[in-house]
Formats: sequence, structure tokens, C-alpha cells
Amino acid sequence: MTIDFYYVPASSPCRTVLLAAKAIGVDLNLKLTNLMAGEHLKPEFLKINPQHTVPTLNDNGFSLWESRAIIGYLADKYGKDDTLYPKDPKKRALVNQRLYFDIGTLYQRFGDYYYPIMFAKAPGDPEKMKKIEEAFQFLDKFLEEHDFVAGSDLTIADLSIISTVSTAEILGFDISKYPNVAKWFEKSKKIIPGYDEINHAGCLKFKEMYDNLIKK
Repeated sequence: MTIDFYYVPASSPCRTVLLAAKAIGVDLNLKLTNLMAGEHLKPEFLKINPQHTVPTLNDNGFSLWESRAIIGYLADKYGKDDTLYPKDPKKRALVNQRLYFDIGTLYQRFGDYYYPIMFAKAPGDPEKMKKIEEAFQFLDKFLEEHDFVAGSDLTIADLSIISTVSTAEILGFDISKYPNVAKWFEKSKKIIPGYDEINHAGCLKFKEMYDNLIKK
């Protein structure tokens, strides 16, 4: 059995999948993908993923992209139990809602503010920063009565959201203004398998890339 995983270490969505695979206990055949060299545009990659994005998974001929879809698939197929992705309809619905919140609100607003600075040398837009702050306020509210983002247990939603939160934090976003988020962040870093070598190391790579791009 070979599960090929096409990725970039600095990418938040790629780190999400790596964290999930580690937590689930499934081995991935890592295929570092050089986007600057156009490896994602080669015919062999386009055959796997016509949208030519990373992360992309190829599980013995079954191809899947979009990190949140990938981690749900891995948890369902390879998870030893359903703790990370509960089968109970209500618990799963809450995990899914948090995943959709991440891609549609938290990560989206992070990108809306930081990526124009990073790739277009645009000045920071204060209105877009307010949108990020609002997203963190939502997350802080989610965590008001829960240890983790979707309840009392660590789930794949935490793995996705911590990738986004840590990327914002490494760029200087002050999460201490959101006490529930800050508490969850510190606790989760200690218990998520492989956090330092996968996520923190990837964040440092992202920060290095960000700093280099805005200096050019």
C-alpha cells in the first residue's frame, strides 16, 4: 500500500494533512512539490489533480485534494477509532462546521489580508485586518465552554485550525487578545503528535518565505 502525498512544507493546508496522518498513524509517501519550478503543472500531476493544487493525495489510484477533505478521508479509512472524526451525526456535524469555518472564514480572511502583502507588495488593509480579528473573536467564542474547537476531544478540526492560527501567529498576529484561543493553542501544541517537527518547522519556513518576498 502506497499513499503518495504531494506537498509543500510551508503550506498551512499541507501541514494540516501531515498532522492528521501523524495523529491517525498512517504513513504517507512524501513527494515534495516544487511549485516555483512548475512541477504541479506537469502532465503527470494534472492527471492526478486537474486543479494543480497542493496538498494532493493519491491513495493507490484514488486521488483527492483540498486538505479538509483529505483529513476526513484519512480519519474515516485509517483511523483506529472515531475520536478524531466522530461518527455520531451531531458530533461530526460540529467538526464539519468548524472545518468549513476554517476554510470559509478564518483561513480565508488570513489569506485576504496577508497574501496581497506577500505576493503583490500591497500595504496592509486595516479593514481586512478587522475581518481577521472578527474571525478570531468567533473562534474565541467557540472555545468558551469547550477544551477543543469542536467539543471535549481533539479532532481533525483542531488540526486544521491550529495550522491557520499558528501561521497567523508566526507573522506577528497577537492571539493573546483572545484568551480562550491562546489557552487552547498552548494546550494543543503540547498534545498534537509531531507538532514541533511538522507544524512549527513549517511555520518557520513560511515566515522565511514571507520575509524574503516582502523584501524583494
